[in-house]
Amino acid sequence: MPTRIDRRFEDLARHNRAALVTFVMAGDPDLATCLAILKALPDAGADVIELGMPFTDPMADGPAIQAAGLRALAAGTTLAKTLALAADFRKDDATTPIVLMGYYNPIYVYGVDAFLRDAKAAGVDGMIIVDLPPEEDSELCLPALAAGLNFIRLATPTTDDARLPAVLAHTSGFVYYVSITGITGAAAPELTGVASAVARIKAHTRLPVAVGFGVKNANSAAAIAAHANGVVVGSAIVEALRASLDRHGKATDKSVEAVAGLVADIAKGVRSAAAAPG
Repeated sequence: MPTRIDRRFEDLARHNRAALVTFVMAGDPDLATCLAILKALPDAGADVIELGMPFTDPMADGPAIQAAGLRALAAGTTLAKTLALAADFRKDDATTPIVLMGYYNPIYVYGVDAFLRDAKAAGVDGMIIVDLPPEEDSELCLPALAAGLNFIRLATPTTDDARLPAVLAHTSGFVYYVSITGITGAAAPELTGVASAVARIKAHTRLPVAVGFGVKNANSAAAIAAHANGVVVGSAIVEALRASLDRHGKATDKSVEAVAGLVADIAKGVRSAAAAPG
């Protein structure tokens, strides 16, 4: 049965444009402000929302998202509260896909069966778990698929043709191509390499390919959108939020608009480019 993610990418393909996928850390800088930001994202132009699950050891994340996770944890955010945040968002929005992104440890502690049950009940559509390789699919990927949730896998510049089939075997929803070798928020991607990498992945799958890591503004988003089915923006959004906080790291009356304004600007860039076919 198609998920909200499947339906969103199918709809965007009919309109010949890429998706804007936006990342927000759950509970950053507090749960109430985060919920207000989540509610503002679709009107600002977000097509898919990635909701980060705060974790103390986010090995794939750069300083901006690491700091966001620490702010969220300091504000008392837990995995249960992250799921409650998704459920609160879903009360007023029945269509925007929500993807949980993070690491396996909090899910393992929560309990896989309970997590999948509660995530489904909260209106979550899929997940990206960066530290579970295909060899561990029985841990979470296969149970998630059986529960009707998409399991979105990362492909990287070092994922060669020998490795790619294993990465794609149980991937659903979309493929997330990490455009640089390194952590989130690092250098901007090299567009020629992105275009060829997306084409190579598409030779192995019919799934949409979304590109992230290093997308910072409307211009870089537009350039990526010309070659991919989705553009993922994370660190730039998290940094815009951080810059709006007071000196104690608390939300101000500018915090929601800081995020919504940046997303609206990047959305214009995405919409200015015709999406890649397929």
